[in-house]
Amino acid sequence: MARQSPLAQLVQTAQKMTLAQSWALLSRYPLGKLAFSKFIAVKVPYSGAMGAEVQELADGHAVLTLRDRRAVRNHLNCIHAIALMNLGELCTGLAAFHKLDGYARGIVTELRIQYFKKSRGTITARCDVEIPMHAGKHEMTVEGNLFDAAGDKVATVWATWQIEIPEAA
Repeated sequence: MARQSPLAQLVQTAQKMTLAQSWALLSRYPLGKLAFSKFIAVKVPYSGAMGAEVQELADGHAVLTLRDRRAVRNHLNCIHAIALMNLGELCTGLAAFHKLDGYARGIVTELRIQYFKKSRGTITARCDVEIPMHAGKHEMTVEGNLFDAAGDKVATVWATWQIEIPEAA
């Protein structure tokens, strides 16, 4: 059996942990943010297919980047509208679920986006949100903003999440 690289061993270890634990483990290493982004791609294959990279992650906070490349472009030579929507949804979900780490469930029930300009170059998605921490079902609309390399806002995404927090044991 072939020996795994140290990075591959870390990613394998992270797969047995919660989202926040995995980020805490991987992000402190060189290439750790990339490794965490690959971890997310394994956990959420559809969102992982776009190749976004997590830059920052904390309770209620996420920053992701999406590199402009042919795989995410449309016929107008800019980043496809749905790739932007996917980036925004992933960003809102990571911001919310880092804090709800391992003990709550959630699903998107609505997505909305407003586009401001064609998206070219690396796009940065940012989300900051307050998360309810009391038991019960919660519906919350989380906003994520997408910016180009010049700092211009290219889109805003609103993801409505249905979150269920169980009673504490």
